Amino acid sequence: MTTNASLPELEAIVRQFAGVEGGMLPALHAVQHHARYISKDLIPVFADVFNVTVSEVHGVITFYKDFRTEEPAGPIVQVCRAEACQSRGGRDVWDRALLAGDGKKVVVEEVFCLGHCALGPAASVDGRLIGGVNETSIETIIGDAIAKRIPEPSIDTTGEGVTVYVPRDAASRAAGADDVAAAFAKQKGVRVVRNGSWGMMWLEPMIEVATKEGRIAYGPVLVDDVASLLSADVLNGGAHPLRLGLTTELPWIKRQQRVTYQRVGVVDPRSAQDYEANGGVKGLKRALGMTPSDVVTEVTDSGLRGRGGAAFPTGIKWRTVLEAPGTTKYIVCNADEGDSGTFADRMLMEGDPLTLIEGMIIAGLATGATKGFVYIRSEYPIAIDVMQKAVVLAQAEGVLGASVMGSGHAFDIEIRVGAGAYVCGEETSLLNSLEGKRGVVRAKPPLPALEGFMGKPTVVNNVISLASVPVIFEKGAEHYKNFGLGRSRGTIPLQIAGNVKFGGLYEIAFGLSLGEIVDTIAGGTASGRPVKAVQVGGPLGAYFPRALFDTPFGYEEFAGKEGLIGHAGLTVFDDTADMLSQARFAMEFCAIESCGKCTPC
Repeated sequence: MTTNASLPELEAIVRQFAGVEGGMLPALHAVQHHARYISKDLIPVFADVFNVTVSEVHGVITFYKDFRTEEPAGPIVQVCRAEACQSRGGRDVWDRALLAGDGKKVVVEEVFCLGHCALGPAASVDGRLIGGVNETSIETIIGDAIAKRIPEPSIDTTGEGVTVYVPRDAASRAAGADDVAAAFAKQKGVRVVRNGSWGMMWLEPMIEVATKEGRIAYGPVLVDDVASLLSADVLNGGAHPLRLGLTTELPWIKRQQRVTYQRVGVVDPRSAQDYEANGGVKGLKRALGMTPSDVVTEVTDSGLRGRGGAAFPTGIKWRTVLEAPGTTKYIVCNADEGDSGTFADRMLMEGDPLTLIEGMIIAGLATGATKGFVYIRSEYPIAIDVMQKAVVLAQAEGVLGASVMGSGHAFDIEIRVGAGAYVCGEETSLLNSLEGKRGVVRAKPPLPALEGFMGKPTVVNNVISLASVPVIFEKGAEHYKNFGLGRSRGTIPLQIAGNVKFGGLYEIAFGLSLGEIVDTIAGGTASGRPVKAVQVGGPLGAYFPRALFDTPFGYEEFAGKEGLIGHAGLTVFDDTADMLSQARFAMEFCAIESCGKCTPC
């Protein structure tokens, strides 16, 4: 990024997006990435390129929190104020950050969730995530940002020899995984593989060593532990205080029913060979031999429902788009995961991106769509990078493009980035944003399935919904439907966050009670104090007291208690939590994040 870019240079960047469907946001991002802000002198250029009024351009820029029309004073330090971080002292960190940055060459701003909810409080410096922040460390973080002390670049999979897996998941990197990977990469006879996280956040960075017995886990491993691990013959699975045992035998992993997340943590997310060797594209190959109607029927029979919050049956939505008139149709993946306590989408995209791509292709086969978009929130820079590279990889492998796996069916994907608007997690707001507009809610009807992106029939599904599709075709609808209870079929990735002893992602069939999740899986609070309440379903969800802990984890069961599962984020609070303060914060959050057009909702 540079701050001395000339206006002609920036104008040329804008004009590169002429003719791009909904190209306004990508163009704004490109200019701001280059110059760190968007000069007001460029607004007429945007208006000319995208054939809109100057006021419309101004409206788009001012709607999204990410965009700036003035040069920032210095590095951008974001501090999470969402509930999961609050439950671990985030309010005090935010107050200290404001004091530490006051009057200095730095921008300190609030953000509502950075997707590091199991090990908060969280902060970021120019997009680089940092976890486990406290009142003391936030001052150091801000000082380092002002002094431009930047860590070494993250290394990719590298080397030859004994394989050591070091996660490149955002949460793992926030805990120091990049330094650990670099230290192992310096050793002769070591191959470092950057996999995704297995979801045991309290053990991150958790490394694994490939041995004859299987993959042996050690954790949490910091860079200062590497020397003692090597001395303990870690490359042969040697004994060490950080040795955990075989990864697949760890209780957290062994008790799960990993279906959608079967490859996350297992594979190198940048390897097509790794993906296929672990069951990838089997579902796609089967779907390619089926009619569109039969593909839709398979999804309908599986009982899959939307995992983004509304829980609408996926098959019904696909059938509507399939039967809608017109030859131009779209698949849109909603990866604008903004609820506090949620990080399942991020983990999937960073740890197994090709699963999401495969699910979107099958959705295209089912509905007649030939183009897909993945709309990812800007707070997930690592997920954005991984998905962009995964799309390029899938194109090179012939999985995406004019003829999917030589079938004659066309389908391609483009990655789009949000700009800091929580409301764009709502499907019609997202579609407006994707079209380059303010992310305000549309009135329904018409439904997006009939008039969605650019007025064309559009499937809008969440990351987990689409990522669950490949396994349905790999193992059959009946296999998937056998998990769950009532109308809640399949598995659900529980995101356990806040003040918990064991926070992370845990995939299991619907049906566990809330008490089993909080007390048995999560191990109670990190503080050791009694649990007071659990927020389920994000800021628009409900706080469940212990009196409701016998509620089974299912859509209708939670609705019956006047709650909602939403994206399955659970934020735990101990008995020191001030519920009046939490209620006040919820209202503050809604006021800040409102698009100002409340009637449709």
